[in-house]
Amino acid sequence: MKIAKNTVVTLRFTVFDAQNNLLEDSDIPISYLHGGYDEIFPRVEEALAGQDVGYQTTLQLEPEDAFGEYDAQQVRLEPRSKFPEPIEVGMQFEGIPDDDEGGADDEGSDEPKIFIVTDLTGDQVVLDANHPYAGMALRFEVKVLDVRAAEPEEIALERALSDTDQDAAQEADSAEESDAELEAQIAARQQRPPTLH
Repeated sequence: MKIAKNTVVTLRFTVFDAQNNLLEDSDIPISYLHGGYDEIFPRVEEALAGQDVGYQTTLQLEPEDAFGEYDAQQVRLEPRSKFPEPIEVGMQFEGIPDDDEGGADDEGSDEPKIFIVTDLTGDQVVLDANHPYAGMALRFEVKVLDVRAAEPEEIALERALSDTDQDAAQEADSAEESDAELEAQIAARQQRPPTLH
């Protein structure tokens, strides 16, 4: 099957920076719903369109094609008293405690920002809401492992369902079928004439 709109593509990828340093190597394959659903970078999706299982490619992505430019406005200095102890560089927080905006995304999204502690200075904490790869040119090596037609639920949700999601959906469907079978059996018994034993 060729990669096209409303197919679920499973791939393995490796990411390098411009100096050829390994940034990420996906041990676990990822799946995404192909067709402009914003589950993967548009440049990667464009390169995979029309391809098949086994296809491999290497893509150079500029910051604007990946995680965006580094934005100094996304760096904040906050009082250490707002955070639990012990606090360490590298810790992540969703939003900022006692923040009037809740650390919400500046672009009008209700999604809270993820802040990474990048430095501790006395009674201050330096937080950065930029993606760790923001401002970086990246090289993506991609290999297509599987292509399948999307399930109706995936198209409705506009995302590929993980195996866990699919197992839960199948269990729910199975429970609904069991309930329907039980109701049918009860209805059939109620319509049968009583028997004497």
